[in-house]
Amino acid sequence: MTYQYNDISRSLTENSDGHIIERVQQIPTEFLDRLKAERDDSSSVREGEMMRVASIPVVLIERWLAEGFDFYNESAKAIVAKLKNDGMEYFLTTAKSV
Repeated sequence: MTYQYNDISRSLTENSDGHIIERVQQIPTEFLDRLKAERDDSSSVREGEMMRVASIPVVLIERWLAEGFDFYNESAKAIVAKLKNDGMEYFLTTAKSV
């Protein structure tokens, strides 16, 4: 099954506080359903050397980078903790401890 992934759309507006850049990326429900199914099935799967831990949209990575969270240099454990702290566990693809 394939999914249509939408790129990030950006818009620039201005108000009395200055300029505002809005970033939006549509995340299909089917995508989140597939991640949940993968997460639910993960406890019965024996992993090899590598294990997919999460599938994170680009718009979220850009937000984290803007907030000072250096996604590209953080450990998988730190990224999972960030997802959980931000209430975004639905992007996790495993129920196993990382």
